[in-house]
Amino acid sequence: MLASGVIDNTGAILKRVGKFAGAVTTKSISPEPRKGHETPTIVELEERSMLNAMGLPNPGIENFKGELKIAKTGEAPVILNVVAKDIKGFVEVAEKLGSFADAVEVNLSCPNVKGGLEFSQSAEVAGDVISKIKKVTKVPIIAKLGPNVNSISEIAKAVEKAGASGITAINTMPAMEIDVETGKAILTNVSGGLSGSHLRPIAVKCIYDIYREVKIPIIGTGGVLTGEDAAELMMAGATAVGVGTAVWNEGPAAFQRISKELNDFLDRKGYKNASDIIGISHGKNV
Repeated sequence: MLASGVIDNTGAILKRVGKFAGAVTTKSISPEPRKGHETPTIVELEERSMLNAMGLPNPGIENFKGELKIAKTGEAPVILNVVAKDIKGFVEVAEKLGSFADAVEVNLSCPNVKGGLEFSQSAEVAGDVISKIKKVTKVPIIAKLGPNVNSISEIAKAVEKAGASGITAINTMPAMEIDVETGKAILTNVSGGLSGSHLRPIAVKCIYDIYREVKIPIIGTGGVLTGEDAAELMMAGATAVGVGTAVWNEGPAAFQRISKELNDFLDRKGYKNASDIIGISHGKNV
């Protein structure tokens, strides 16, 4: 499936990508329009990794409603990613737009905007956000968690108890690069979110820890560049896998390639289907 934050938020583009992906997730939508950070906002790193500090640019609730309706006419389920500076804002976006989507993904953990991590640092706060959103929308709620917390397992248990139907793990990791010629940070925002292959081992550990503590499905994201990468996240406990950096590099063709590579891996190892490998690193289904 398409991970949040990768492509432009137009309904036409999401609809087109939906022809290749099992589901599509919008960029984060906030109550009011956001301009985002000034360029440069992306730094490409070695080994197909990248830093991004987009600053959550988006058109806001009223301007995105029409785009969401267009995206919903496509073939794939549409997941609305919501973000806000306070709980009231999260609730507002979910209440006004949730009914136009198949699910709501709550961005509790954006690392490159002021205050973006506050909602994922406390199990109590994260649970409170989810419980209040659950009161205003009937669609499934997915909590998107970040890796830079004391215990992601405790956060996961809290959002499950609050009524989340699933968890996306993980968001990007705060990081930065300095231009040694100038001595200055390359990104205008100084720091950004690390994604791609460098993030994958962190994602695997987080997914592994979450799987041990909750019963709800996990969408694994973070460094899925090949079919075997997808298999690794599923073995850690992911039920489904989100793809971001690979799509940014290759376009929608990345979905077909990764899917074929995963199926080839399953055939080579003698598995009947992808569900056979979910959580096997925990000693199950072996």
